Amino acid sequence: MTALGKSYLRLITCAVPARTVTGVHALLRSVWSEPRPPDPPSRAWWDVALVALAPAAAVLEGVLRVDLPFSWLQVAVLCALVPLLLWRRTHPLLVLVGWFLALDVLAVVTGDENGLYSAVVGLVLPYAVVRWGSGREALGGLAFLLVSAVVSMLAGTTSTGDAIGGSAILLTALALGSAARSRARARARELDQVAAREREGLARDLHDTVAHHVSAIAIRAQAGLATATARPEAAAEALRLIEAEAASTLAEMRSMVRTLRRDDPAELSPTPGLADLHRLATADGPVVDVEVVGDADAVSPSVAAAGYRLAQESVTNARRHARRVTRIEVRVVVDEDSVHLRVGDDGDSARPAPPGFGLRGMAERASLLGGTFQAGPDAHSGWTVTAVLPRRGPA
Repeated sequence: MTALGKSYLRLITCAVPARTVTGVHALLRSVWSEPRPPDPPSRAWWDVALVALAPAAAVLEGVLRVDLPFSWLQVAVLCALVPLLLWRRTHPLLVLVGWFLALDVLAVVTGDENGLYSAVVGLVLPYAVVRWGSGREALGGLAFLLVSAVVSMLAGTTSTGDAIGGSAILLTALALGSAARSRARARARELDQVAAREREGLARDLHDTVAHHVSAIAIRAQAGLATATARPEAAAEALRLIEAEAASTLAEMRSMVRTLRRDDPAELSPTPGLADLHRLATADGPVVDVEVVGDADAVSPSVAAAGYRLAQESVTNARRHARRVTRIEVRVVVDEDSVHLRVGDDGDSARPAPPGFGLRGMAERASLLGGTFQAGPDAHSGWTVTAVLPRRGPA
């Protein structure tokens, strides 16, 4: 190596700190090992519309553009490539390479550096390779596009200005895909936090219920010990009550498996249940009518607490987000197997879903208990929330 080369190498080494090199290496390694996003969406109507309209636009352009060389060949190639867009989410890198490689070969064969303007539909492919591909596929797609641009300039099929402009457009599509992927990842984390909070709230309610049963067991045991000598029959009655409370406690403890609870101070007030739904009608605002049909006392404490929480959240959403609402109805029907909850209001039925993750949290709570949950605008007016919970709790 010449003295000038050694000096230049030392200059680069001094100009780029070692920490920067290490950081870039760590970033590339992290991107390289990133898996694909889970559960890509299935084909929707806009995918079919895209595949149907793009060939029509290509044929129309081929007919109208008299300056287009080998117009029939370019239209035929583009029409053959368009169906590949249906697989852009499941095979993003393969579709991207096939699409742009075919267009590059077509440009060499026809000598037309512009090509069909309708080929702009292929911009969804750089977006898709970053949005739905793995880290390796995203880096591979970026490398392929850069190499393709350089080869096009060297081969003379694309001018330098067009190559730079096209690369800028492609990089914009890549950036949009990266932003959409980051947003989806952030939303998934938020949804996980909502699910964790709902599990935590359910665990707290179950904890309070079990603590109530254990306290009752302790009191009955103390009463039995105090009366064992003078009244043996009272001690036997206490033992029977202890057995019933212990069985109920074990049933509730089974439903606490794998739920989480933070180290927050435990609430000293009793856990609200279906019998406490009348509290929802005492707050200011629209009139809240509460109706409970059936034996609410026979409902599992954890299910009763969940039913109260679902009704409370639904009434709160109606008060905060409903427009022109004057009445909110809370109806609970308890049958032999299930608890049916319905909360509806008479507000504007065209209002959007409440912001945030309240509905997702309510659905998570119902699912944890083995129930179902639905929420949406009513056919006539207002917003309706329905939930069906197993009366005896999760199996």
